[in-house]
Amino acid sequence: MKFQQQQRIIDGNLTRRRFMSFASGLSVYAISVSGASAGESYTPTNDPFTLGVASGDPDDQSVVLWTRLATAPLQPGGGMPPRFIDVQWQVADDESFSKIVASGTHTATPQLAHSVHVEVDGLQPDRWYFYRFLVADAISPVGRTRTMPAADVVSDKVRFAVTSCQNYEQGLFTAYAQMVEDNVDLVFHLGDYIYEYEAGRNGKVRTHQGSEIQSLDDYRIRHAQYRLDPLLSRMHAVAPWIVTWDDHEFDNNCAGEISEEAEVDPVAFLARRANAYQAYYEMMPIRASCMPRGHDMRLYRESKFGRLVDFQVLDTRQYRSDQPNLDRRSPLNEEAMAQTQTMLGREQRGWLYRNLLRSNAHWNVLAQQVMMGLVNRVADVEHPEYSMDQWPGYAFERMELMRFMRDRKISNPVVLTGDIHSNWANELRVDDLKPDEQPVATEFVATSLSSGGNGVDQPKNIDQLLSANPCVKFHNLQRGYILCDVTPNQWRADYRVVDQVTQPGGKITSRAAFVVESGQPLINEA
Repeated sequence: MKFQQQQRIIDGNLTRRRFMSFASGLSVYAISVSGASAGESYTPTNDPFTLGVASGDPDDQSVVLWTRLATAPLQPGGGMPPRFIDVQWQVADDESFSKIVASGTHTATPQLAHSVHVEVDGLQPDRWYFYRFLVADAISPVGRTRTMPAADVVSDKVRFAVTSCQNYEQGLFTAYAQMVEDNVDLVFHLGDYIYEYEAGRNGKVRTHQGSEIQSLDDYRIRHAQYRLDPLLSRMHAVAPWIVTWDDHEFDNNCAGEISEEAEVDPVAFLARRANAYQAYYEMMPIRASCMPRGHDMRLYRESKFGRLVDFQVLDTRQYRSDQPNLDRRSPLNEEAMAQTQTMLGREQRGWLYRNLLRSNAHWNVLAQQVMMGLVNRVADVEHPEYSMDQWPGYAFERMELMRFMRDRKISNPVVLTGDIHSNWANELRVDDLKPDEQPVATEFVATSLSSGGNGVDQPKNIDQLLSANPCVKFHNLQRGYILCDVTPNQWRADYRVVDQVTQPGGKITSRAAFVVESGQPLINEA
């Protein structure tokens, strides 16, 4: 149960003051690697690259290269000595590294769990590269990454995958095997990269290590357990990722500084959030500009694929108001429609509007977490109910966003969404309850990669659901991801599904495919 409004008014400022009064005692965040002294000589006795390599957040001249040194990744400290260690990095035109185009040394610090975030600059636009790391005689796996096209170039095509929600206990990461074969330019992971629950709570396909995670070591080990999955590790190595979180990277259904559970001490809650944010930064291929400060971490950012697509990567957890109606399915009542309800927060909302206004891209994408379509989840027209954790709980802000994109004639808005463990294709209007209105944008909701187990093709009430929600053009309950092919004239979304994730050998097929023509925000079967 959520904190009541009165508690938030009384405790809000006090919570922040109390937290900041002891924040200096938390684990160090903001140590600058560039300011660190040179690392000591270190010769590992075991493989320090057990967690693999990754890249992310590319632009037209640079990309982030990532690894984390850990000889014993499921132990506190990762098996590494508590000292600075120099890590060499190399970028090459070829996989054999006969044509190295950039190289250097990065100092990995124990304060950041010996993670390495190298922002390689001066690369050529729209190019694929290979990269690797070296410590003494140890050599990492080879990764493959790319830069974006130049800012003034309209590319013929971009291909990317969209996924979210990979619960380790509920299923195998089988879908990544097909994603590797899809030869994507980018991967968008829209949240719930890990799950925070104690061992055995969610399933028995595989088992989390330990109790519900709280400490910095807990979060580090949980991330490491996921990264040891060979399919996930391989997918990170073949293309750059652009990531954002949802709730389970920290705590289920969190809303800003408010816990799902009323009895949680607010200071302990923010201390736990600080641990979660630091571990997330350490484990993701994101830029130093995202480095957390205390219990805050700015994750919203922009990414451009030339003039073909502008991606606005949002954070709908850290700045949101508490879910209305005690976070229970409810009608769109006064609480859900309140103008004070915000999903984005004032600063992020202003940033988003500015970016949309100045965009000259053919397609404008909001890559975010929770479903934006106003979907009546119970399919009862007389007594509709909506999820208060999703955009219906913040309906005024959501309608204002749709109205802004309509009135300012934002070019081809598309929303990419995760969270809900099911596939959806929605046409978005200012008010989805008025199907006679012209659509403003389209929404493609990616199902979970493994969360929820095998799933089924469709719910038993699919006909009633579609009838009660004219905005919904497709719905499916299997596991998988969305493969998107985008050209200046057309967006194609291919819903890849896996027949089973609870045992090895799952088969991946295309369940449905849809196209959106440029200038026409209507979803058509491919």
